[in-house]
Amino acid sequence: MNKSYTVEKDYNNSRFDKWFKTNVVDVPQSLIQKIIRLNKVKINKKKIKTSYRLQTGDIIEIFNISKFTPNDKKKITKYKPSNKEINGYDDYILENNENFIVINKPSGIAVQSGTKSFKNLIDVLKDTKYFLNKKPYIVHRLDKETSGVLIVAKTREYAQLFTSLFRIRKIHKTYIALIHGNISKNKMVLRDDLIIYEKGKKIIQKAVANLRVIKSTENYTYVELNPITGRKHQLRKQLFNLGNPIVGDEKYFLKINLNKRKKTTSNLMLHAYKIKFMINNIQYNFKASYNEHFENFLNKNIKSF
Repeated sequence: MNKSYTVEKDYNNSRFDKWFKTNVVDVPQSLIQKIIRLNKVKINKKKIKTSYRLQTGDIIEIFNISKFTPNDKKKITKYKPSNKEINGYDDYILENNENFIVINKPSGIAVQSGTKSFKNLIDVLKDTKYFLNKKPYIVHRLDKETSGVLIVAKTREYAQLFTSLFRIRKIHKTYIALIHGNISKNKMVLRDDLIIYEKGKKIIQKAVANLRVIKSTENYTYVELNPITGRKHQLRKQLFNLGNPIVGDEKYFLKINLNKRKKTTSNLMLHAYKIKFMINNIQYNFKASYNEHFENFLNKNIKSF
């Protein structure tokens, strides 16, 4: 069966092989090269290479490739949100324009699907009015149990832009957290070598964050955090290394906090509070209020914060 596609603006200057894997079928690179060698693909009536850079308006013709694609490939099942979920995010939207939205992500939902998180924010958002005829692009992540400000791009162009801004540290994030124990210093810089394992290989990552104490009691400290680097679980790991894990953290905690933690809250007391960045000489600043549970727990344990 032959198919014809017109390249949309989102894929301008994208490599053909990447477009093919996203829009036709995700097969090995060697198979894409074979399909092209056998003249099963033409762009604007011409033969191309896998590295060809697409241009908006290009006409891609895919000739019968069924025998090259696996029929028994396991289908990826996406989360199907209910109408109630789809229509339930209006109160969480902080910004909505043609290029991106900013959302106050509730705790308890993953940003994208994974082995332990079938229900996810992206599969919900794609069916909302905010992404009508658009596709949501992830540009950064928050842990499932972390609430707060999150950017989701609407176009590939802005997804690449945000990714670049994060990489060169031109997007500034501020978190607030309630942690176990007392910290006397008003300000400090957290510097750690965090260890991760990828395919059995040990990798050491530098992690840097600024910490400011807002208020401290005998049992808890309310802090503001500004991560300079962006590592997975960075703040949670760094505060654990400091000896002051985040209240409600089920993954990074000290045994001495175990009984106390179970008596306090099972909610992670970490919230992405603010984010700021500049695009085309326009300064964007967004602030996300924390949820009722977070506020009530602070009021109860950090008096007059």
